[in-house]
Amino acid sequence: MSELGRNDACWCGSGKKYKKCHADFDEKLSALKAEGHVIPPHKLIKTPEQIEGIRRSAKVNIAVLDYVAEHIRAGISTAEIDRWVYEETLHLGGVPAPLGFEGFPKSVCTSVNNQVCHGIPSEELILQDGDIINVDVSTIVDGYYSDSSRMFCIGKVLPEWEKLVRVAKECVEKGLEQVKPFGLLGDVGQAVNDHAKANGYSVVREIGGHGVGLEFHEDPWVSYTSKAGTGMVMAPGMMFTIEPMVNMGAPDIFQDSDNGWTIYTDDELPSAQWEIQVLITDDGYEVIAY
Repeated sequence: MSELGRNDACWCGSGKKYKKCHADFDEKLSALKAEGHVIPPHKLIKTPEQIEGIRRSAKVNIAVLDYVAEHIRAGISTAEIDRWVYEETLHLGGVPAPLGFEGFPKSVCTSVNNQVCHGIPSEELILQDGDIINVDVSTIVDGYYSDSSRMFCIGKVLPEWEKLVRVAKECVEKGLEQVKPFGLLGDVGQAVNDHAKANGYSVVREIGGHGVGLEFHEDPWVSYTSKAGTGMVMAPGMMFTIEPMVNMGAPDIFQDSDNGWTIYTDDELPSAQWEIQVLITDDGYEVIAY
C-alpha cells in the first residue's frame, strides 16, 4: 500500500516513524485487500488532530439537538425549529452545515410523518398532537463537520407510530453492535435490515449513511440493505454515520418535484430515522455525535 520506508515519517502526519505508526495498519489492510475486500484509502483515515476538531464540532451539534429536545412541542412551526438551530449553533461558535449546501435554503432538516428526509422548515407546517418528526442537525466548527439526528413524538402518538420510532432507534443500535476495527460495513447494513424486517418494516434503499468530518459528505456511502460479509473494511480512524430510514410500509420513496429536496414515502405511511456519527477506534468505536 505504501512506498514509505519503515524509518520515514508516517503518511498520517503524526511526525512518528512509519514503523511506529501506521505500518502494521497498512499491512493489515493489504492482507484484507488480497482476500478481495474493499479497503479505505488513506484520505478517509482521520488524524488525532482532525478527530479532536470533529469532536469540538460534535459537542455543538449535540447541544443544539438537546436545545431542540427541551423546546419542541405541538403548536410550533418547523420554521421555528430552524430559527432555534441557527441561533443556537451561532451562539455556540458553529455554523449550520445545511444552510446553502447545494442550494438547501435552511439550517436544519425537519421531516414530519411521511416525510422520509430533507424536509424544509416552513412557517406553514405546524406540529400537531400525534405527529412524529426527525430533526437532522449538522454543524461546522473551525472547518470540521458533525452530523446527527433524533426523532421526536409530539404529544400523544399512535402506539404503532411510537413503535416505529422506537424500532428505528433499535436499528441504529443493532448496526452499531456490528461496528469494529477491520470489520465490514455490510455487517452493519445486514443487522439494521434484519431488525427492521423482523418488526414488519422496510428500509429505504436509495439513501444511506456517509463519511463525515472533513467534509459534509465523504466516502464511504453506507447502505442499510447490504449483506453481511460485504462492503468496505471499517479501519481505525474512519468516521461515518449510521442513519437508516425505516418505513412503516414499503421502502419506495419519491422526491418533491417542487422544492427538489424533500423525500416522501410512496404509500404515505410514516417513516422514522435516527442518526449517529461513529469513529472506528483501535479497540472498537466511539459515538461522536448523537
